[in-house]
Amino acid sequence: MGGVPQAPAIASCGRDCYDRLVMSNPSHSGEPRSGALAADPKASVDANSLADASGLGGALVKNVLRVLVADEQPVQLAVAALLARGHLLIEDVPGVGKTLLARAMAQSLEARFRRIQFTPDLMPADITGTNIYSPASGDVSFRPGPVFTHILLADEINRATPRTQAALLECMEEGQVTVDGSSRRLDDPFFVVATQNTIEQRGTFPLPEAQLDRFALCLRLGYPTPDQEMRILEEQQRSEPLEDIAVVADVDRLNAAREAVRHVFVEASLRRYIVDLVAATRNHADVLLGASPRASLTLMRCAQAMAVLDSGTFVTPQNIQSVAEAVLAHRLVLRPKPRLAGARAAGVVRHALERVAVPVE
Repeated sequence: MGGVPQAPAIASCGRDCYDRLVMSNPSHSGEPRSGALAADPKASVDANSLADASGLGGALVKNVLRVLVADEQPVQLAVAALLARGHLLIEDVPGVGKTLLARAMAQSLEARFRRIQFTPDLMPADITGTNIYSPASGDVSFRPGPVFTHILLADEINRATPRTQAALLECMEEGQVTVDGSSRRLDDPFFVVATQNTIEQRGTFPLPEAQLDRFALCLRLGYPTPDQEMRILEEQQRSEPLEDIAVVADVDRLNAAREAVRHVFVEASLRRYIVDLVAATRNHADVLLGASPRASLTLMRCAQAMAVLDSGTFVTPQNIQSVAEAVLAHRLVLRPKPRLAGARAAGVVRHALERVAVPVE
């Protein structure tokens, strides 16, 4: 595809290699690269906070993998979405552990968990809540909906009508619910894990681009390997996987970790790298609608979260590349002709990663 010659070598060299490349830059101050966070005038979090965030993220990934038999990468991406203050969309076939992933994350954090089964007759008030009139007292009181929780599983979200799907927009973006002109803040954290079955399309309503753009990442768990499936049968023969799951932190510690993630240092050249990657999706010949500026911001925040999961205090190109497909692909709309010819949005993102030069200074 005519990629930049040095890009594959740099992309695969990892954090230590990138550290040496930055230190070799004559314009670098000479301080250790891990001290770049302190050099950022906007940084207000210490190394201990980042270390605690890294420990929490790693413990959460390991704890989920104790009950969910799956590859580590999708679980890491799910935790990255949580740490980045985003929301997660899982597109996959039934029965691969989508609900188990959400419940395991909630129980690991002692967080409140609610599940909504989306159906065509589900109304917006069934999600957000509604005002109820009491004839006895003559008062009107608000009855909160299931969005007033920490982790919300929106199961088969594409089975609800667009009007009901839209009820989640304000919740996901603004962290609040407005009913009859009155706004109420949602709990913090508020994390949506939405699922949709990509096989059965009868009776479904495709998510509009505006709502797809609200999801930080979109991923698939995939079928387990034969060995993994054997382990599932063995471990669940006599007990349910969530019965013995441990608690690794509480929501207060999670919120502190999410705040620390926002202060992970991102060098200017890497911010330009993110902008160039997103621009490449807009300029691709197969793309009708490219990734939005919100996608650029989300890519940076998720890269910061991946840096924390990698025990780092600054973002590397590898952190950006590891989340790029999950952050960008679901936001792209392909032109009809390339789509019918077999082109895929993930291929557009991979092409951008090959074509855009990786910064080394």
